[in-house]
Amino acid sequence: MPRDRTRAQAAPARNLSRRAGFLLVQLGTHAHRRFAERLARLDLHPRHFGMLSHLAASEGQSQQALSIALGIHRSAVVALVDDLEHRGLAKRRRDPLDRRAYTLYLTPPGRDVLADLERMAEEHEAELLTALDASERSQLISLLQRVAESQGLAAGVHPNLEPRAGDDDSVHEDGRTPDAPGLSGVDRRRRGSPR
Repeated sequence: MPRDRTRAQAAPARNLSRRAGFLLVQLGTHAHRRFAERLARLDLHPRHFGMLSHLAASEGQSQQALSIALGIHRSAVVALVDDLEHRGLAKRRRDPLDRRAYTLYLTPPGRDVLADLERMAEEHEAELLTALDASERSQLISLLQRVAESQGLAAGVHPNLEPRAGDDDSVHEDGRTPDAPGLSGVDRRRRGSPR
């Protein structure tokens, strides 16, 4: 009897493993967990890596401009920048053209941490894709980029950073947020963060 149960359980698993959506979620969840474990040793999260990468590519932008460019809610940007600033990895400066706004920059320690995280990401990806040769890796990335683009996903933006329903209700008129919904590990005691 146990043999029949094993066969019955194997059939749905085989069917699921033939579905691209299932495989993408399975591998994405696995990859995210493994990368988060690596970063946890540094008391960081993949979202820190993502925001540091974006800041490095667009230093001097305002929080609002970064929010628009990334297609994520400004409350998420404020919360992440608060956390990075608290850690000494990023810095806000008053915008000389608009005294109400702040521009964002990486600090020297932020650049060092980003370099370490980029090395860790390369190692992580090499381990994840060890079953593929260089040509297959390149082809896989190209195909995944094409699928993501066809679905209207913003390049390089993790879905957990995108706006959630109701986010606008949590933002004051002046752009301050009492909390950043859905962002764990962020120092929520800091309130009244600048834009």
